[in-house]
Amino acid sequence: QVQLVESGGGLVQPGGSLRLSCAASGIVFSIYDMGWYRQVPGKQRELVAGITSGGSTNYADSVKGRFTISRDNAKNMVALQMNSLKAEDTAVYYCNADRESPGATPWVYWGQGTQVTVSS
Repeated sequence: QVQLVESGGGLVQPGGSLRLSCAASGIVFSIYDMGWYRQVPGKQRELVAGITSGGSTNYADSVKGRFTISRDNAKNMVALQMNSLKAEDTAVYYCNADRESPGATPWVYWGQGTQVTVSS
């Protein structure tokens, strides 16, 4: 069974910080590309930050310089450190695992999501 479980969401004031974590099981974690996405009602889910199996990172322009994605292959964990949070960062954040599949079924998995609310 593949499982991605997010944690660390909650309420935070503008300018504050929050750290999200995602624990993966049921996959060979080290060979998967990992990412954090977010979604607000009425809008499409968007990529916030990604980190490849090789450790290369990429970020949405809106979070560059404020968010940092990291992974710990020994712990099967990926984290998102969010600093200088803004109201527009409010969303449900989802953990994603993605790897090229040798067959017809995609090897793409999603967590259940964790709510981040930035408000004074």
